[in-house]
Amino acid sequence: MKRNDFYEDVYQVVRLIPYGRVSTYGAIARYLGAASGARLVGYAMNASHTQAHYVPAHRVVNRHGLLSGKQHFATPTKMQELLESEGLSIENEQVKDFEKQFWDPTIALAL
Repeated sequence: MKRNDFYEDVYQVVRLIPYGRVSTYGAIARYLGAASGARLVGYAMNASHTQAHYVPAHRVVNRHGLLSGKQHFATPTKMQELLESEGLSIENEQVKDFEKQFWDPTIALAL
């Protein structure tokens, strides 16, 4: 699989994350059959701003609910602002009640 194809697959999954929910780099990688590909999902998120169709990259956090990708947004607080505008609470750069807000594509998109 070429990197661009993988990135497109990542973007398709991220576009399915419901408003007000978050997923993780690892969960997306596992869903796409690349269990050790969390870092590659992160690279895809870093490049997502170049896409013609919007990718809600702010909804992808690390496995602990931390806003680990915040430095790739226009301002250091933009990721948090976007999540809070969707009703999520963020404290110390971490999604509060992460377990309740977590969206697992493997479960949600099961056939």
